[in-house]
Amino acid sequence: MQAADSAQADEGAALLAAARSVRERAHAPYSRFRVGAALRDERGVLHAGCNVENAAYPVGTCAEAGAIAAMVAAGGRRIAAILVCGDGAGLVTPCGACRQRIREFAGPDTPIHAATPDGIARTFTLADLLPESFGPETLGE
Repeated sequence: MQAADSAQADEGAALLAAARSVRERAHAPYSRFRVGAALRDERGVLHAGCNVENAAYPVGTCAEAGAIAAMVAAGGRRIAAILVCGDGAGLVTPCGACRQRIREFAGPDTPIHAATPDGIARTFTLADLLPESFGPETLGE
């Protein structure tokens, strides 16, 4: 295994472990669909979040939004990689709103891993999931 492949596997394993752990604490009494997300920021720090549903649907919070909020609260400003972990027959990828949330803190080449509790099922770039996106630079930032 190449050094780069080994580093990528290690990163994937760390992200998966964090997302899988926090997913177990999700508050999903209505959908019963628990999701965990973990990201690595520009400093190499991991941040995780889980979905938190609310009886006043759709006021709940997605796992990705929780992970991003944790990153910002801890001083991180850029997403280097993110992983979303959930059960299901199909891939669990970020919803449209979360794709835009990720876009605020990530570039087009940022890897987004779709995973089950057993492992990474597929990896996309942000550009794959949100082509021709609207981001901070569109506003001249």
